[in-house]
Amino acid sequence: MSPRPVIFAFAAACLVLGQDASFRTEVQLVNVSLSAWDEQGRAIRGLAKDDLEVWEDGVRQTVSFFSPSANLPLTLGLLVDGSGSQSAFSRKHRKDLRTFLKTVMTKRDQAFLAGFGTRVKLLSELSSDPDALEDALDGYGGSKNKDRHEAPRLGPPERRKPGTAFYDAIYHSIGEKLAASDQQRKGLIVFSDGGDNVSAHHMLEVIEAAQMAAVPLFCVRYTGSAVKPGEEVDSRDKYGISVMRRLALETGGADFDAVAGDIKAAFTSIGEQLRASFEMAYQSTKTDRDGRFRKVVIRPKQTGVKLRYKIGYYAR
Repeated sequence: MSPRPVIFAFAAACLVLGQDASFRTEVQLVNVSLSAWDEQGRAIRGLAKDDLEVWEDGVRQTVSFFSPSANLPLTLGLLVDGSGSQSAFSRKHRKDLRTFLKTVMTKRDQAFLAGFGTRVKLLSELSSDPDALEDALDGYGGSKNKDRHEAPRLGPPERRKPGTAFYDAIYHSIGEKLAASDQQRKGLIVFSDGGDNVSAHHMLEVIEAAQMAAVPLFCVRYTGSAVKPGEEVDSRDKYGISVMRRLALETGGADFDAVAGDIKAAFTSIGEQLRASFEMAYQSTKTDRDGRFRKVVIRPKQTGVKLRYKIGYYAR
């Protein structure tokens, strides 16, 4: 979420008043995408701006624009962990991704597919064809196996030791494939355990990139300890779980346990959030652009309503 010039209702006002529309670029609004849920986990579609209170760094803000965005097409990234720690889940990755394509995507939507281990590989460009995306996944060999076809890489050429570039995969997927998209409804779905040991970027850089590009992260977790039911989660898995939860929370997405949870229900939830969402904007009471993080809090006036949204932005 970043402050940037937006038009919204101001364009109509310019035409009615006969004024020069160039003044619109001087109005800097902070844009926020949000979704609302009831206590049963069902998406709320009838929200209005008067149902919410917005605060930035503890100061009440006035909402300038609020509108549902349910009918917009989606631009999605699908990011699959092909590292050695996920080898036990490779078949489940493929099965769950196919479920996602059937559950969420429509003919109006498009998605790209990337896989990562030591490096990040672009397996499929943006496509509205679920079969093409499935074929691209079937041809991906992961870190230890040879791909059916050599795929282009995301990110700069770098020397790397063998490992898992979890943060780089997210960072470059956002920067190279999603940030430039003019679609308002974007999202990145990550199939992984959250482990990383070779990335050039770190968690806070990933969070900032997602917030700036308005890309919620949906983390679908596969933890290694789940291979043996009843076994206690080890320290590595605990770290991965906390990472994926934080990425989802701070970007306005959600995280799901792919092994113990209902994966189809999880994908339905992702689809509902992306489609039953709202676009909101307010003019910040802070006018300086000092590059610092601004914390955003949105509170529903009605009890029993839960909101998902980015928790802030960097004032650049």
